[in-house]
Amino acid sequence: MEMIKQPLGHNITCLDAQYVHPGIASIYLLEQDAKLCIIETGTAHSVPYILAALEAQGRSAEDVEYVIPTHIHLDHAGGAGELMQHCPNAKLVVHPRGAYHMAHPEKLQAGTMAVYGEETFRQLYGTLTPIAEERIIQAEDNHEIDFHGRILRFMDTPGHALHHFCVLDSLSKGIFTGDTFGLSYRQFDEGGRNFVFATTTPVHFDPDALLSSIDKLLALKPRQMYLTHYCAIQTSQENIAQLKKSVQAFVEIALAAKNSGENRQRLIEQQLLEWIVKESYSINNTLSESERRRIVATDARLNAQGLEVWLNRLEPKARGV
Repeated sequence: MEMIKQPLGHNITCLDAQYVHPGIASIYLLEQDAKLCIIETGTAHSVPYILAALEAQGRSAEDVEYVIPTHIHLDHAGGAGELMQHCPNAKLVVHPRGAYHMAHPEKLQAGTMAVYGEETFRQLYGTLTPIAEERIIQAEDNHEIDFHGRILRFMDTPGHALHHFCVLDSLSKGIFTGDTFGLSYRQFDEGGRNFVFATTTPVHFDPDALLSSIDKLLALKPRQMYLTHYCAIQTSQENIAQLKKSVQAFVEIALAAKNSGENRQRLIEQQLLEWIVKESYSINNTLSESERRRIVATDARLNAQGLEVWLNRLEPKARGV
């Protein structure tokens, strides 16, 4: 596949991670005083595209000073170890809850492989490479890095994952949001408007924490959000309202299905898919029904899995355990 990249201003380039297919996952390259910072890494299969992008910008892997996955889900951090092997001067900056797994990825790899099977795991993610602990910086809430006068501020943002932070960039006044500000695929854009919805993938989804994290980001009055899935969107009132509406809708779908027995997760998945497709028409009237379903089918499935885990956590509380 070809290298796909898009300059976004403020010395920020959005690079396609080529995860599953183009237009799904972003990697961001920040350049400052001839040095580089990479936010998100995609998978091990994404690393050649990152190195090619550096070369295309007249830079080398030796110019990379920081590699920053917003959290350790493998579409965000699966390539971190492989990338760090090519970047001898780089430090990995990661949430404290994710640091151990970056240095010791065996459990993370085994757990993911148990879900997908080894063949599919290799196809999607390749191999997870450990990172030496001395090369890892653990970024607590409000930790700051001075990247040659460009301040990167890290904010603890649970709700999607307990090992998730977002990154405020002082130069662009934008936030690299990982999965906290949801998903917005460019295929749905129409007339300058975006379609945005939440991601509730396993295993840490917490709707109250997620809404609090969204508000925490909005309180900083960012000019735009740099999403991992996918690229940059504005912090318009419409986008904010869509995102929060989706969180509430997904919770209501899950709660309505909580007594549905062994078919609960499948029922949730079907209803999520129907809701997402129906809502997308409020923004975009040009895509076919089949294309809409193709784009969001995987998200509906993963969101249903996360909501199933969330419901299971609620059940002991309901019994007073």
